[in-house]
Amino acid sequence: MNTPMKKTIRNVAVALTLCAAATANVLADKVVNDDAAIARQLDIFNVLYKELNTYYVDTINPQKSIDNAINAMLDDIDPYTEYIPAVDHDDFMTISTGEYGGIGSYIMQRTDDRKGVYISSPYEGSPAARAGLRPGDRIVMIDTARTDGWSQDRVSKALRGQANTRLRLQVVRPYDTDSVKTVELTRETIKVPPVPFSGVIRGNIGYIVLTTFNEHSAGQVKDALLELKKNPAVKSIVLDLRNNGGGLMESAVQIVGHFVPKGTQVLVTRGRDKQSEKIYKTTNEPIDTKIPLYVIIDGGSASASEITAGALQDLDRAVIVGARSYGKGLVQTTRPLPFDGMLKVTIAKYYIPSGRLIQEIDYSQRNADGTFQRRPDSLSTVFHTAHGREVRDGGGITPDVKVEAPEATRLVYNIVRDHWAFDFATRYASEHPEVPAPADFEITDTIFNEFKRFIDPKKFQYDKVCEVGLEQLRKVAKTEGYMNDSTTAAFNHLETLLKHDLNHDLDIHRADISRLLAQEILDRYYYQRGQIEYSLKDDECVDAVVQVMAKPDEWKRLLNLKGK
Repeated sequence: MNTPMKKTIRNVAVALTLCAAATANVLADKVVNDDAAIARQLDIFNVLYKELNTYYVDTINPQKSIDNAINAMLDDIDPYTEYIPAVDHDDFMTISTGEYGGIGSYIMQRTDDRKGVYISSPYEGSPAARAGLRPGDRIVMIDTARTDGWSQDRVSKALRGQANTRLRLQVVRPYDTDSVKTVELTRETIKVPPVPFSGVIRGNIGYIVLTTFNEHSAGQVKDALLELKKNPAVKSIVLDLRNNGGGLMESAVQIVGHFVPKGTQVLVTRGRDKQSEKIYKTTNEPIDTKIPLYVIIDGGSASASEITAGALQDLDRAVIVGARSYGKGLVQTTRPLPFDGMLKVTIAKYYIPSGRLIQEIDYSQRNADGTFQRRPDSLSTVFHTAHGREVRDGGGITPDVKVEAPEATRLVYNIVRDHWAFDFATRYASEHPEVPAPADFEITDTIFNEFKRFIDPKKFQYDKVCEVGLEQLRKVAKTEGYMNDSTTAAFNHLETLLKHDLNHDLDIHRADISRLLAQEILDRYYYQRGQIEYSLKDDECVDAVVQVMAKPDEWKRLLNLKGK
């Protein structure tokens, strides 16, 4: 394409973006209620696009260009306000309802030398699991259509469909003599389990893992809680919200209601005007208001997770354990659009019982480089819990017992990124019909050494962080005039020291790699439930809960409940 043509297309994109930004500015400005101003800007956009469509030298894709303009406008507001076209409607509803029609399996796309779309993890008890599909199976045909070159999204849409409809799936199974497998499946209404694990751990802790807040979350937490309370050994309850990005706000209110008296205020939402204020209180009788309760959070706990943890903290009902949460204090709702589209739009901020807002980023303010401003801790305001403990607004929920999550090493990242652990677990499962229960499973020396031999050093790709950093330092030293024979020799020696030794690196990081391998292997036999059960054997947050439980009245002291 010649340079003038490129310039013309860039100008089209700029015009659309500027028009979208102008519309966004109108919506955000003080003249938001000026109907004439809004109509004027929309009229400009409408005429501009008609002119482009009439006179531009090439054909313009209307759906793509208008969608780009819409998304540019919404991106300028906040990350949670978004346009959902009809084609994505089903995916959005799956998130809120936790249900869809399909075979019940995660899939993944690989772009390495094993290109294709693969079964990555079937749900326990799903049609995919009952048909014998396994992680590592490459999907090569759906009904009569070959899937060569298909994207993950296209395969996903083909696998989904109305419940009780049939499909035939052909897969290639690695490390299997008869590698081509053909299975017949019947789609079902798949309910994504928001509580993949609940049970008694460490002898006396009732443990509930909640991964999302959808229409079934409160009911499944209730069922798990009632089952745990039947066990006389259970002395406390842990609700694990790590990496739970949230979901339905009403679900969070219901879950808080399992642990506090009926009619307790959980949060208040406030929009642009006072008339939009809405108070949310628990509406059902609680299950247990006395048993010691712990909530575990981390930086991946957001939105409804923060409502749950924050409300239980403000009400002095639970000790919060872990790392500071994400910091999302905004509320969204959906509005219908023409042609079955939807607008998910931020309509309010929420305030938990102490009155604090936990939103960290002010999306109405931008830095000079266009990034959003994060509120510094120094500007936070002190609020008080029901029994007088100090808590602060902004920046998410700060735990009562802090346990910082260990940072993942680059080596482990590379092992995950390039599917070494995934492929090893697939081969291991093909050679071992069964393994011990998650509570008893261990990565032995034999298994770990097998994994080391499984990795091909010629194919293993390190991130070149050290090499890039060293080269940049060389350039700086040369520019600043420090490069002489002695510094050159020092750089060369340092370069030798920083050469990767794969065998050595694997041994150094054995503990982290072993946890990764164990969870991948156990997924082949015990699904997500087995992964979670294994991970809780060696969990610093669980250890912190055990330490609090070991001290008489420590739970009450942390919540300032002694004598109340």
